[in-house]
Amino acid sequence: MSTNASRPLKLGTRGSTLAMAQSGQVAERVRHLTGRPVELVGITTYGDVSREHLSQIGGTGVFVSALRDALLAGEVDFAVHSLKDLPTAQPPQLALAAVPVREDPRDALVARDGLTFEQLPDGSRVGTGSPRRMAQLNAWARALGKRIETVPIRGNIERRLNFVSSGELDAVVLATAGLRRAEMAAGITEFIDPGAVLPAPGQGALAVECVASDEELTARLAELDDPRTRIAVTAERSLLSALEAGCSAPVGALADVRDEGQDVTELHLRGAVGNVDGTTLVQLSTTGRVPASVDESLTRAEAMGRELADEMLAKGAAGLMGERAH
Repeated sequence: MSTNASRPLKLGTRGSTLAMAQSGQVAERVRHLTGRPVELVGITTYGDVSREHLSQIGGTGVFVSALRDALLAGEVDFAVHSLKDLPTAQPPQLALAAVPVREDPRDALVARDGLTFEQLPDGSRVGTGSPRRMAQLNAWARALGKRIETVPIRGNIERRLNFVSSGELDAVVLATAGLRRAEMAAGITEFIDPGAVLPAPGQGALAVECVASDEELTARLAELDDPRTRIAVTAERSLLSALEAGCSAPVGALADVRDEGQDVTELHLRGAVGNVDGTTLVQLSTTGRVPASVDESLTRAEAMGRELADEMLAKGAAGLMGERAH
């Protein structure tokens, strides 16, 4: 037992209702694992204070950098992020210690009068802060023979839901996982099938990060890791990285991990990139077998993500992304 075993562990988190809720759930599990108290430390990020839309401020790392700075400064012991906010390049001095079991990765529609997307009248105003959602929602509407107006919105969950309850918008689209973790899922009128709208890479998953040099804490936090979730999000994030796209680019990805007997696992990966008005959408998928060994599976998942990205780039995906790494 280390000399500071009774000292509370400090968990860095964004201060939003959702972030505090999901970090509180992780804190409870870490208390159980370590026997140590865990204190939540709310940290304000650039993404929280900026009033610009994510597509304007760049998206990549805007909700993460301040938390990572606090980790490196020793102000907190570990941090919890929404994995979809995490840049794909991992700093060597920080360890992605755990990716816990994923919540539902799908997007959710919250619409007036209990409507589904197909029931929305022509010309309906649908709010989202995500270029990825705008691209796929507009393409979906076009496939249904109607038009929607996608309206850029920012703010916490309560503010976004209020756009509908106040009548300002006909519907908003949010992550199912966030609504559930914040206990605000009652208003969902449709869980959007990924066949219509693919979620953001890593959506629904959390990332637990700490300083890599703290091997004892890294090992304890690793007990929260879910191998199936990590394999899936590794493939999704590899696709995003190979497209050289930031987390505000209009890229959707979802990997499904399916057991095929004791020694073989099947990985099905889908990707989508579109322009915001939905007039052009590149959608491809791939299926491959990955070894039962977690390390080998992660290597194969990374390769599958890169391979699918190459196919998408060959089909014209590069010209559809507003944000490129260079």
